Amino acid sequence: MVDFTLWDILRNLLLAARWTLLLSLIAFVGGGVVGLALLVLRLAGRPGTGRIVGAYVQLFQGTPLLMQLFLLYFGLALAGLNTSAWLAAAVALTLYASAYLTEIWRGCVAAIPRGQWEASASLALSFGQQLRHVILPQALRIAVAPTVGFLVQVVKATALASVIGFVELTKAGGLIANVSYEPLLTYGCVALLYFAICFPISQLARLLERTLR
Repeated sequence: MVDFTLWDILRNLLLAARWTLLLSLIAFVGGGVVGLALLVLRLAGRPGTGRIVGAYVQLFQGTPLLMQLFLLYFGLALAGLNTSAWLAAAVALTLYASAYLTEIWRGCVAAIPRGQWEASASLALSFGQQLRHVILPQALRIAVAPTVGFLVQVVKATALASVIGFVELTKAGGLIANVSYEPLLTYGCVALLYFAICFPISQLARLLERTLR
């Protein structure tokens, strides 16, 4: 039996927390890029695109993230594609985040009065110009707080990547608990680190919501 001090546990968890933060950042940024593209396709009103984007959103919102991780990691392996736990987790969380961000931003755009669309159309602006100069700047003001708040959900969702062997904060906690025989102390430290990451983000979302209101 190896003796683990509190510092040993914290030091190893902090090292693993780097991967939690990096995975969260990749998922949030990647999901934002994909989500914005899907939002534009949905707003464009072209035949079929709205339904396709809607089906995409329903698929990733209506199925557990855990199942999506399994399908990407094990399904691609069964198909003969060698994929790492890191790649599978990044792709799954990006797709998950993009579906939710698309819906969040669609609601923000829908909150803009219809008259804004009509007024910008009367100025002979194209669809792209309407979005860039009139609609999206107003929707951005509404979207900032819920978007930042969603980042908290992304951070916590990275914990599910542990089931496919990706060593982030939760997986590292399990490994340390198994060798230190201190599960209560270890998982208590894991919970505190998640809180230390998520609480400032939650406070930032509330601050932005009050400021933009």
